[in-house]
Amino acid sequence: MSDNLPPCPQCSSEYTYEMNALMVCPECGHEWAPVDTDAQAGGAGERVIRDAVGNVLSDGDTVTVVKALKVKGSASGIKAGTKVRNIRLVDGVDGHDIDCRIEGFGAMQLKSSVVKKA
Repeated sequence: MSDNLPPCPQCSSEYTYEMNALMVCPECGHEWAPVDTDAQAGGAGERVIRDAVGNVLSDGDTVTVVKALKVKGSASGIKAGTKVRNIRLVDGVDGHDIDCRIEGFGAMQLKSSVVKKA
């Protein structure tokens, strides 16, 4: 294999290979984007979170929900066009990277792919 390919971040295997835009480990089956590992290895620690349109989000921004969302335990969901103020960016679960409080629903987490910067 090539000497310039990084080892697998999960099992440290040296037999990684490129498949389209991803790196793949044949031993454990882990797939990852090489850009993510370069950013982590660089020590910057800064993660860029973008909204559905591509704008960079930051803590304290106001965003608008771009599509209707169903909410578990609620008869009605969040309508498209709902403004959410003072968001907080977090390392959430399953891509939920925005922590916020929505009027009428309370505290919840949203995905950045369903909001746009207001």
